[in-house]
Formats: sequence, C-alpha cells, structure tokens
Amino acid sequence: MKNEDEPKDKRLKGGDAQKLTMAEVAKYVGVSAMTVSRAFRQDASVSEETRKRIMEAVDALGYVLDLSAGSLSSRRSGFIAALVPSINNSNFSDTARGITDALENTGLQLLLGYTDYAAEKEEKLIEAMLRRRPEGIILTGGSHTDRARRMLDKAGIPVVETWELPEEPINHVVGFSNSEAMSLLVRTLASQGYRRFGYIGGTTARDTRGSQRRSGFLKTVEELGLGPGRAISFGVPPITMEQGGQAIVSLLERWPDTEVVLCVSDLSAFGAIMECKRRGMRVPEDIAIAGFGDYEISSICHPSITTINVDCYGIGRQAAVRLLDALQAGSETTGDEITLTSYRVVLRESTDRGIR
Repeated sequence: MKNEDEPKDKRLKGGDAQKLTMAEVAKYVGVSAMTVSRAFRQDASVSEETRKRIMEAVDALGYVLDLSAGSLSSRRSGFIAALVPSINNSNFSDTARGITDALENTGLQLLLGYTDYAAEKEEKLIEAMLRRRPEGIILTGGSHTDRARRMLDKAGIPVVETWELPEEPINHVVGFSNSEAMSLLVRTLASQGYRRFGYIGGTTARDTRGSQRRSGFLKTVEELGLGPGRAISFGVPPITMEQGGQAIVSLLERWPDTEVVLCVSDLSAFGAIMECKRRGMRVPEDIAIAGFGDYEISSICHPSITTINVDCYGIGRQAAVRLLDALQAGSETTGDEITLTSYRVVLRESTDRGIR
C-alpha cells in the first residue's frame, strides 16, 4: 500500500513499481478481495452501489485485472506488447520489424496493436494488453490519457515510449525531437536560398508528432526572419496522398508566391507533387516540395522527394533492446533512461534545382 510519508502526488514508475493487487483495491474500498473479484464477474451478489465504488477505485488506482493469474504459475507470459498508430504505414511497419528482429532468440513474442492515432483507443488497448500480463510494453509517442498513464505506472513492467521525447516520460524513452528534425530541414533549405516557406499538416492535434513538426517549422522560420510561416491544416491525421494534393492547392491559392512547401510526411508530399504535375507546375522549378519520414516512395517517385530520415527500423530495435535490458536488470534497474535516435536530411530532386 501507499507509504503515507510520501507526497500524495508521487508517481510510481513502470518497471520499478510493485504490481497493484486485488487485495489492495479491496482494502482501499473497504470490502473483501472476493467482493472485488465478484464485481469484475458481474456477480449478482454484489450490489450496484458497491460495484460502482469498486470500479471507481479501480480507475483511480490504475488497477488492471490479471487474466493470466489462474493459468500461468510461472507468472511469465512470454510476450511483449507494442502499440503503433497505423499498420499500413511503412514507417511503423519498419519499427515493428526492428522490435521483432531484436526479440529473435529471446523466447519472447511480439503482440502488436494499432491505435489509429486515437488516445482513447490506445487506452483500451493498453488495458487489454495489461490484462494478459506482457513482460513489457512499447508505445508510440508520449501523449496518453490520464487513466492509461495510471495503468502503466502501476503495471510493474518496463515501459518504453518511442518516436518522440515526452516531457514527462513514464519510464524509458527511445526517440528524437520531431520539432528539431523539422527545424533542421527548414535551416538546410534556407541555406540553399529558399525564403518563402509553406507547411502542410493535419487539422487536429491527435498526431502529436505532426504537431511537434509544425511547431518546429513555425519557430524556425521566425528565428531565421522568414516568417510568419505559411501553414495549412488539412485533413485528419494521418494525411493521405489525396489530401496532400488538395492542401497544396489551398496553400498556393492563399500564398501564390510560396517557394518551398514542407509536408508533415512523405505521403502528403507525394500527393502535393502529383497535384502540381496535373496543374502543369514544375517541381522544383516552379515550387519545391519536401516531406518527412523517408518512405520508400520518396526515393523512387519522379522527382524524388527531399525528406528527413529518422531510422524507423532502428527506433524499434533500440526500443526492444532497452526493454530487454530493463528486464535483465530487474529490480536493480537504475530508473528511467532516454536513448536519442538519429535523424538526417536527405536532399533529392524535389528541392534541389541543381540536380535536374
């Protein structure tokens, strides 16, 4: 139970916290552990008022029912869980492949879930995964619901957040600054003489990495004296190729003298390029376009797309290695660790007028 001498807002970190038990939930509510168990089974012997109090306590404490308790005497499930925003995005597929390759010959299997960029769906998946007692969990991003954070805090397993640098990490982090990566792209293109910058991103903040890239873009063009940035919000993340094409039309209608447009991803950049071609505009002679992510399509389309490579495979592999190290260390772990991953600008035809 909670040490009354500790500050009430002290958080237990995933990986070094003891697993919250049903008995502790029962003590918190003032009922027996059997009553809590019956409440989960919707047993008619438990009144609605008592069930409501129990479920409110479960939510407040971050307790997750352990479905594996009756079947796994070793208390080991043999798998780790990973959540990604999308399963049809090649970047996240590469991340999952990196995780799988790192787990080879460890005896651990990967259970993968996708959130569709929705925090509420992520919360439900985290609860479903934790009920099966994974050895550890790898998440994409650092933005979660309060309940999801409570469940992860009390899970007693290593948690690795990836693809960004959360301000308040739950446990371990393997990622990079999306804002700084986009800033590097702006500065690189500014050094080539571009001055009038545009940006295409999504209409909502549910893609936190996209929001960070937009923030990095706006901050950098202002710092360089090139602002204010000409930013268009178009489509619910993840932005499609079609939406990228529609967005660049809107941007150029508003700011027709724009020289270069940076897109939240290579997919939206590809769509923008295709729309420019349909309208008889030359890329990069009439308008330069850059993306983010270094998708396979960015290197094989014509013109090839300038972008940011963020080593998607390496993020997954390093996240799995960090998790395995935490499992090996057990109670001797020294606490939270941040592993910075690499990113670099890849200059291609879509912005370099000297290549074509």
